[in-house]
Amino acid sequence: MTIMKNLTLGTAFAALGATSALAGGHACAEGRVSIVGNEFPAIQSVAAAALECAGDTAEANLTADHQKINVAGMTGNPAEYTTAIVANSSIVALINEDVIRSLDDLVAEHGGDIPQQQLITVDGKVMAVAFMANAQHLVYREDVLEQIGADVPTSYEDVLAAAQQIREAGIMEHPVGGAYAAGWNLAQEFTNMYIGTGGEFFKPGTAEVSINNERGVEALETMKALSEYMNPDFLTHDSNATSAEWEAGNVALMNMWGSRTGVLMDDEGSAPEVYENTKVGGPLTVGDSGVPATTLWWDGWTVAKNISDEDAVATFKAMKAGSSPDILNDETMSQAVWLMEGFQPQEVNEGVLASVAAGSTPYPMVPFQGLLHTALGDNIADYLQGNESAEQTLADIEAAYTAAARENGFLQ
Repeated sequence: MTIMKNLTLGTAFAALGATSALAGGHACAEGRVSIVGNEFPAIQSVAAAALECAGDTAEANLTADHQKINVAGMTGNPAEYTTAIVANSSIVALINEDVIRSLDDLVAEHGGDIPQQQLITVDGKVMAVAFMANAQHLVYREDVLEQIGADVPTSYEDVLAAAQQIREAGIMEHPVGGAYAAGWNLAQEFTNMYIGTGGEFFKPGTAEVSINNERGVEALETMKALSEYMNPDFLTHDSNATSAEWEAGNVALMNMWGSRTGVLMDDEGSAPEVYENTKVGGPLTVGDSGVPATTLWWDGWTVAKNISDEDAVATFKAMKAGSSPDILNDETMSQAVWLMEGFQPQEVNEGVLASVAAGSTPYPMVPFQGLLHTALGDNIADYLQGNESAEQTLADIEAAYTAAARENGFLQ
């Protein structure tokens, strides 16, 4: 297994104020192009443009389960997928399993006009090209807050206070939403909250987990307090289900991905009273640490290792076209905080930009973070359901992570 070192973002987040000059032409080489990735609107736009460039034989599998299938789909020889659209966390598994190739030669020959800040490097090698920034931040109903006379929350304590007022006023029974589906989503919410407490995931310079402490308890207790204002089925609600709750007018406050908020603010899928009053705020805080309880992300694309050079070139060119300034138009501009030249921030983007401005922490990209993420997602539900204490849950997480880290050679 490859242990990642010196992974840099290529100052991708600095690109929010930078300019770029990707090629405007969409000439693609002959070859096979097969894309796997997530399914939200920005990625759908990138994939659509890449497929248009690559031709009739190209295909894409965009699904919320992309992280469950991308490694297996790129392990064969030849790989089923020639490219995976990834983020901070999901690239780690692809590198550790050695299923994606360095892009250095392809960048040198076909991507000299890709700005340096979009090149994601690992140990000095370009392994991905970032095309957008993302973060979770507050989304709120302006009209509902006005009804209870509350200011826009800046902390989770504010959210809890507003939620209680909304319920007591009889406006909504379950005014808080969140992507708390057991598994990856739930682990991500803990990751945000624990960072917000000022906690460190691992003992410095080691793979030894360090969450079984007062900050870990604080994070869990805050999550449980929020869950008491959520739909009783909150442990089944991923981003899609949470968004549906919002559009149905059942939710007034939630922590949501910037890449998902565009559909909440357009005039489709919900009543005017909902979409006209849907607003975005910055990242929330928890406790007194002053640290934003969120993580910064980039999304970008890779090229599979187990494919021919011809297919690698075709894939590189197609994905470059799919993430070029040419995709920016009235429809796509609000879908993401794009890292390409010509991006003009919209109202819907303000939450991500506020997260960047607040100095939010990038999602940790150490090779063993994924093991901790899995342990978190597998164990937190028991606490939220009242089956065990916060301390026992943290001990269970620690034990599960430690066993996995030893099995994978990160701990002795």
